[in-house]
Amino acid sequence: MKTIALHPSDTIQSKPLKKKNDLIDFYDEATADYEFWSKDFNMHFGYWKPFATRLLRRDSMLNELNKQVLNRLKLKKGKAIFADLGCGMGGTMRYALQKNWNHAALGVTLSQNQVKEGNKLLKDLPGTILKENYNRTSFKNNSFDGAIAIESFCHSGHNRDSFKEAYRILKPKSKLVISDAFLKKNVDTLSPCSRYCYGKLCSSWSLEQLGSIYEVEKQLKNVGFKEVIIEDISLRVAPSVMHVPFAILGFTIKELLKSGKLRKQSMNNLKGSFFALLSGLHLRSFGYFIITCTK
Repeated sequence: MKTIALHPSDTIQSKPLKKKNDLIDFYDEATADYEFWSKDFNMHFGYWKPFATRLLRRDSMLNELNKQVLNRLKLKKGKAIFADLGCGMGGTMRYALQKNWNHAALGVTLSQNQVKEGNKLLKDLPGTILKENYNRTSFKNNSFDGAIAIESFCHSGHNRDSFKEAYRILKPKSKLVISDAFLKKNVDTLSPCSRYCYGKLCSSWSLEQLGSIYEVEKQLKNVGFKEVIIEDISLRVAPSVMHVPFAILGFTIKELLKSGKLRKQSMNNLKGSFFALLSGLHLRSFGYFIITCTK
């Protein structure tokens, strides 16, 4: 891992957000597909750590990313509550709460299906998923001891509103930890191949855009965050990305044997996974980062 320095010329212009219903449809229909990716419903890539994870066991890497994000959150050992902004089925919440019963968690998602099914999985743990927009939550100011966003802010384009809302709900000196893919340069300067993969990735996975890592750093500081630490973990994430073609093949065979066809959203998920793999090969244009910032 390394802390990176970036140049202002790498910024990109933000685009209008996708329609809310498009995202809800994506979240609702994608959940069953992600069960094939992770038995723990970790709707994200993983983190490879020698001797701690196994290359052939995808969930060990996915849960290691949970661990890495939560370690950077640095919640106090006593009672603490954190927010999972874009929690999906609550996989990271369950991982955290099973490790420390003194902690509690509130997650938000736009998907009613994820609220219903995710809360079933959390029924014996001090965590709850709410149907809310992470850009405009109902939480009071200074409510949380920490907040995380794992591959969720990309669905609203790494928008300043997301960072501003996270800042509002955090207690002073608490941390926001973001784990996600970002652009390393302006979209206009991407090679034709990189630009094609980027466009297909965004359209398949209902991503508004991937933010420029430099612009994101700038926006986080502008809303008030201090000590913004940016770590490029692309090489740690790469082994889990290499599971994509095998997962695509296995899922396709399973679905065809089950129903004889693939749903439209399943097809989009498969395409998105494929273009995520191709994009990951363009290390000069794309990267996977963990951002840790303090209020």
